[in-house]
Amino acid sequence: MVADDRPPALAFRRAEEDDHARVVAVIPEWWGLPGTESLWRLLPRLFFQYFGDTSTIVEDADGVLAGFLIGFRSQSTPEVAYIHFVGVRPDLRRSGLARGLYERFFDEMRASGCRRVDAITGPGNRRSQEFHAAMGFTASGDTTTDGVRAWRDYDGPGEHRVAFSRPL
Repeated sequence: MVADDRPPALAFRRAEEDDHARVVAVIPEWWGLPGTESLWRLLPRLFFQYFGDTSTIVEDADGVLAGFLIGFRSQSTPEVAYIHFVGVRPDLRRSGLARGLYERFFDEMRASGCRRVDAITGPGNRRSQEFHAAMGFTASGDTTTDGVRAWRDYDGPGEHRVAFSRPL
């Protein structure tokens, strides 16, 4: 008998406030990078309260969290959308789920009049940087940190970030 390597059936739906606890609970395990134990603090409940209509939760056939994308359209620059946080369960990486989440978001934001999507990541998160480059994002920064271009003190003293932009 041959093992079935296809990903399980997945259900996509809008994020709800009640999803917050289970999403932040998986972040340390799913990221698994040094220094990311408190990364979940960057995803407060307000994102689920106020941006659920532009954010997506993915569950497998058993209702287990498979992935998520938290994003929104900018209020101050309506032609720009922002992807704040994305995660895919480790056993589903390289299945196309992250790409699918991004493409769905791109389509929705394009339909709402957006012409660009922005995102950020940490200089040490090479996996995220490679993914964003493969998705057509261009990285920017004003300094070199950990061998990559990043914006110095982007999120406060010592909190450097790689910024990405992609036209729609």
